[in-house]
This record gives sequence, C-alpha cells and structure tokens, in this order.
Amino acid sequence: MEVTQEAKGLLKSLTRKNGRTYTLKDNKDRFLFPKEYMDFENCLKKRQRFSVIFLINTGARINEAINVKVSDVDFESKRIVLRITKTKSKKGEKKGKIRIIPISTQFSKYLKKELKGKDPEDYLGILSNPALNIAYKKAGKKAGIKDYWNISSHTFRKTLEVWLMSWGVSDLPLTAHIGHDIRTAASHYVSPNIFSYDDKQQMRLVIGDLYS
Repeated sequence: MEVTQEAKGLLKSLTRKNGRTYTLKDNKDRFLFPKEYMDFENCLKKRQRFSVIFLINTGARINEAINVKVSDVDFESKRIVLRITKTKSKKGEKKGKIRIIPISTQFSKYLKKELKGKDPEDYLGILSNPALNIAYKKAGKKAGIKDYWNISSHTFRKTLEVWLMSWGVSDLPLTAHIGHDIRTAASHYVSPNIFSYDDKQQMRLVIGDLYS
C-alpha cells in the first residue's frame, strides 16, 4: 500500500536509538465523525474490523487492548478489566494502574458472540499496531477519508473521548475511562456544538448505550 505524494509531504519520521523508524502523524488529535467512522469500518476485513470495533468501544490504548484476555471480559456486569496499562513515569509509577471500564449492552453481546468457544486465558486476538496501520491506510483511502494517513489506533481512542464529551459525560467518569488526568482531558476538550443531532444519533449506532 503506497501513500500518496501529498500524504508523504505531511508525514514526518522519527528514528529511535534502536534504529527503527516511526512515522509521525501531522494531526495527533484527529478524531472521526460518526459517518466517517461507519464508512471506514465498512472497508475493513473481518479481523481488522474486530480490532477497530474493540478500540472505539473501549477507548483503550492499543497495547492495553492487545493484552486483554477473554477472562477479563465480564459479560454479566458489562465491563472489561484492562490489566496492562500505561505507566505514568511522571507520577513515579513502575507499573500502570489496572482500569475497569464499562461497555455497552450492544458491545457486550458482540464480544460474547465473537469470543464464543475461546479459552478464558486466550487473548482476544487484537491485531498488532503495525498490521493495523497498514489496514488503516487502505481502508481510509477506500472510504474516501481525505487525510486517511492521519488515522492510527489513537484515533479511535480520541474519537470515543470526543463523542463522550459531546454527550456531556462529566470529567470524573471520562478520565477514569480513558485513563487521563483531568488536566489532560481539559486540554483535549472539543465543543459538543460541532456535532449535529444526527451525528449524536449515529454515535449511538456505533457505541450503543455506553453512558446513556
């Protein structure tokens, strides 16, 4: 999958000490409107779609998502335990704090169907970030998203955060769910007025009754 010359002009690269080169997006705060997301999801293959549906319904970081096991999903109480989370070195943490996050009724039913027959100690099967980055570019371009090269796993985390803001979810549950502190959440604030009534209705089609 080749990136257009226009996209290449907007992308920057960073070379780590280990010699690996990483692509830097020009807009890390990119989020998707519900219509964009739906078009994008429709262009994904099955395993890619499962990974993306998990990310947008949980707001989990990709490393958090990859490490979720079947036993971490509580279908009855509709919640997921994120055991491997980001270590916040500025706060002196040596290990990330476990987060327990709610999920919607619809997403719980979806997971129950998708994970049927799996061993409780099996991982969910979220694709690796490099594999997903290739899928994002292909699906984004096919879906007609103008700046498709900006889509990353973080995009779906950001999208859920912004959508929850638009519904008026207050700071405490929002920061507990996403794993930010209040100051970080405030710096990411987006006015709910950018979304129309139809946008908000379409959001419910994607993430169901979460925080309803």
